[in-house]
Amino acid sequence: MTTADKISKSFKTELKDIYPEREIQTFVEILLEYFAGLSKTDLILKSKETLDQTVIQKMEKALIRLKKTEPLQYIIGETEFYDLKLKVNPSVLIPRPETEELVQWIIEKHKNDKKISILDIGTGSGCIPLALKNNLPNAEVFAVDISEKALETAKNNAVINNLDVSFILLDILNVKRNHNLGELNVIVSNPPYVLELEKKLMHKNVLKNEPHLALFVENDNALLFYKAIIKFANNYLKVGGSLYFEINEAFGLEMTALFKENGYQDIELKKDINGKDRMIKGIKGSM
Repeated sequence: MTTADKISKSFKTELKDIYPEREIQTFVEILLEYFAGLSKTDLILKSKETLDQTVIQKMEKALIRLKKTEPLQYIIGETEFYDLKLKVNPSVLIPRPETEELVQWIIEKHKNDKKISILDIGTGSGCIPLALKNNLPNAEVFAVDISEKALETAKNNAVINNLDVSFILLDILNVKRNHNLGELNVIVSNPPYVLELEKKLMHKNVLKNEPHLALFVENDNALLFYKAIIKFANNYLKVGGSLYFEINEAFGLEMTALFKENGYQDIELKKDINGKDRMIKGIKGSM
């Protein structure tokens, strides 16, 4: 007889050398809600009741994957981001809380704009443009990515959430043609910004499972994507338009200098909830 209580004890025993106990309990709660529809209250009230065999098998498979340090979000195939449920898989990064802060900043700055066009560069799961469209319904929103698989995931998320966002296949380091985006009011990007030398500081489950293409940049060219996006913005962002980036905490000063070199005004460097330089914004000047 396998109960929720027994499942919980089994997970804690098997995973204790990999994850903190509180995190393991969270895994159990999320998985049982996903596989069996059991809320936290149900787990307390029904902890001694026998689980359906199908649920038990799914929990056993999930345990095997967790032991291999596969992220929980990939196991259940979804995550939550700014009040949206999004499908995720190994072709896209799992959205981070810091990126929600970036989205919140943009919404606060532009919530009173009657008409606005927005482009997200390197969209991955589509978390940024979909959250922006959901909260700025009058905005015309575009998103680009170099990965066809990522765009497929993002398009699926748009359908699931009934949000109208236009997705385009584009390599921002090799823009060859006009993409009929018009003049944009806002460009936003959370590009690869983790240095190769920082790999040793990252959690094993991130390194083993999430797409390195979306994470890492060469040590000697840390601002590669930011420079390319600013060059792109020369042609597509309106004078007076806003450019937003999520950044590596170590490069706040360098990013501020890069904005100034390219004629951006009203530059704001913003810290995340952990007090680290994580976001930057500038207004395009008339160079």
